[in-house]
Amino acid sequence: MAKCPKCGAEVREPIKSWTMKPKKRRGPTILIELYECPNCGTKFRTGKKVA
Repeated sequence: MAKCPKCGAEVREPIKSWTMKPKKRRGPTILIELYECPNCGTKFRTGKKVA
């Protein structure tokens, strides 16, 4: 679950998610998730390292 940076509401499900790999093959793969707040309508992203 992610928190909205504007109003602080908890958002359960991401709208979209994708992975990004580093171009030079160094470092971890990153999972990026796009959320939309049900209260204020703000869209925001979160990033998590994937081993």
